[in-house]
Amino acid sequence: MHRLENLPWLDCWLQQLRTEKKSEHTIRSYKVAARTYSCTTLPSEPAPVWTDIQQMSVSELFLRCDPNNGRIDSWLNSIGELRPATINARLAAITHLLKWLGRTIPDWIKRPTRSKTLPKTLGKRDLRKVLQASRQSEDPLAYPIVTMLLDTGLRCSEVCGLDLDDVDIEDLSALVISGKGEKDRTVLFTDATVQAIEAWTPIRNARVRSAHRAGENRSLFFSSRSRRMNPRSVQKLLDRIADAADIPRSRLSPHVLRHSFATGLLERGADLVTIQRLLGHANISTTRIYLEISDQTLREIYHRAQSSPSLLDLIPETGEPSELIENPVQIIE
Repeated sequence: MHRLENLPWLDCWLQQLRTEKKSEHTIRSYKVAARTYSCTTLPSEPAPVWTDIQQMSVSELFLRCDPNNGRIDSWLNSIGELRPATINARLAAITHLLKWLGRTIPDWIKRPTRSKTLPKTLGKRDLRKVLQASRQSEDPLAYPIVTMLLDTGLRCSEVCGLDLDDVDIEDLSALVISGKGEKDRTVLFTDATVQAIEAWTPIRNARVRSAHRAGENRSLFFSSRSRRMNPRSVQKLLDRIADAADIPRSRLSPHVLRHSFATGLLERGADLVTIQRLLGHANISTTRIYLEISDQTLREIYHRAQSSPSLLDLIPETGEPSELIENPVQIIE
């Protein structure tokens, strides 16, 4: 840090975040938190100007960000009305900044508890309506994008980032380059995605001839303006599909389809490690949320399981219980 003390802190810190391969979304979020924190004033200080603060040297910011001068207290009071998840995200950013400066965030700071929410998914009836609406849509992108989201569990940004060369039709797989956390991974799909891509290919080829931006001609999905699809465009597409399917727009998003993909795998017997790898979760604790499934799903799994032989079916009609029944753990194992 000594070699950086006279350099502008913001440029140096942002470069550190990029070196750690933080996503652009995370970097933007961290920058917002750093701005609100560093611009928080103490009673004796004049109103801050962000353009001046971001040009401070690392050593000047080190003094400004003393955790014991009351600035962090005032900053926390200013963001107290935000959602717990937002507060925690901003605290993570400031914790990183202080650690980078060689300081530590005070132990007395308590992070708000996030309310536990279950993943939002679509029921089978709504899924059928969404698929039907996407098939009947006048937008040729509707069916291939919905099918790929449901068939692979990809994040919206990952679908938008797919290039034609990333998709292996014969292997029924796609390579995700620099997914969340800058991690590469392979995702799988079925013949449904193959058919959707093949139906889309002639339209894609027509649109690619009009692409002008460098690097965009390799994109798998093009908008009507011959530009690579972006998450905002995908959400607008899903809004139109929701309207056609007669379901609320708030219930249909790329992440809802991703959750539906994961819970569908779980219901069909996939283990958490497999789901974790397909979704690209860094920590399996993130994947465990899918164990908290709805009562209706529990009922479906229960009745499906009860249709198979149970422990009770293994008890002989006459005579003493078998040796296995004396130790039911053996059966479970």
